[in-house]
Amino acid sequence: MNSRLPLGLDDDELVACVACGLCLPHCPTYRVTGLEIASPRGRIAAMRAVESGAAPIDVAFLHAMDECVQCRGCEAACPSSVPFGHLMEGTRAALEDHGRPRGLRRIPEWFAYRLVLPYPAVLRALTWMMLVAQRLRLVPRRFGVPRLTRAALRPLDVPIGGTVPSGGTVPSGGEPDAWLFTGCVMDAWLRDTHRATARVMRAAGTRVARPGPGGACCGALHVHAGRVDDARRLARRVIESMPGSAPVVVNSAGCGAALKDYGHLLDTPESEAFAGRVRDFSEWLVGAGPIEVVPTGRVVVVQDPCHLRHVQKAHAAVRRALAPAYELRDTDDEGLCCGAGGAYAVQQRELSGAIRSRKVDAIRRAAAESQSVVVASANPGCMLHLRAAGLDVRHPADLLAEALDA
Repeated sequence: MNSRLPLGLDDDELVACVACGLCLPHCPTYRVTGLEIASPRGRIAAMRAVESGAAPIDVAFLHAMDECVQCRGCEAACPSSVPFGHLMEGTRAALEDHGRPRGLRRIPEWFAYRLVLPYPAVLRALTWMMLVAQRLRLVPRRFGVPRLTRAALRPLDVPIGGTVPSGGTVPSGGEPDAWLFTGCVMDAWLRDTHRATARVMRAAGTRVARPGPGGACCGALHVHAGRVDDARRLARRVIESMPGSAPVVVNSAGCGAALKDYGHLLDTPESEAFAGRVRDFSEWLVGAGPIEVVPTGRVVVVQDPCHLRHVQKAHAAVRRALAPAYELRDTDDEGLCCGAGGAYAVQQRELSGAIRSRKVDAIRRAAAESQSVVVASANPGCMLHLRAAGLDVRHPADLLAEALDA
């Protein structure tokens, strides 16, 4: 690999950072390590040095880029509106395109990104194998895999591509009132949350359908890893799987942020139009109208997934959706990252664990005197990551479905 490889970043985006430091308190890796290179301005300074040829792409640079969670909390705090997420994605894409050394990581990454995530049948088969391994007590809890059951893995009772179970068609020539994007990992490991989401959507009087062929993986994890070509291929498939003009409802904050960014990823009129249809589940529900829920009186601490709060800026909708049924509490850390970061929790275990510990402490402070801590989180990665720390974490859709029953 060329040690002075230009990263191909936008010069205007790079120079927008004035190194004011207002981002530092909002960066989880800086908060844990206290190192300048682990901060947004430190990483941008390193990018500038490499881009100008003043510094090589060495081990220290690679570590600094790898250790970023890509939570984008710095963007919300930046007075200069530096698009740090795009800079980080561009840097990782450049390193990926030019064969950055990854050693033994290359094999499992290829297997996951190219063979498993894009193909639901492969992911389902591996999930069934995981279920058997759990029954044999071969999967440690620290891996964060949810407790799988045969009932949870049964087929999802949501029609595909606009047909209804009775064999008829939904309004508008086969177009549903709204699409439910099911995704890859979410559909394999948290399908019960999809069931709850569909139930709440139907309670709002909506005819819902799930994507046709090709509408599985959105490419969010691929973008984070710098595999932009793979992400673009998957994005085109997702767009084709949900034609028409109906809203695309997403109950995974990371997937929703990726789908809303398809206009930037593909840069076509079709992708821009599709991105404009995407709504987070709570965001859609607040706009769709009220549903009949019963106040439960239960205390729920709201954890804002980074891609819901900092990227989609839709975190307020979660509170508006849950407020009629639950007593809500916020953490005192201004939405600091929990350390999940998609594949980050697997690749950076030590840093991820340290970041999570701070988040768990903030959640317990928010719960205060409540005997049992119930946490609402709208992202599967955050849910699994925090569950591995022993917390009872539910998706807002699960909580609302319970309130329907109450």
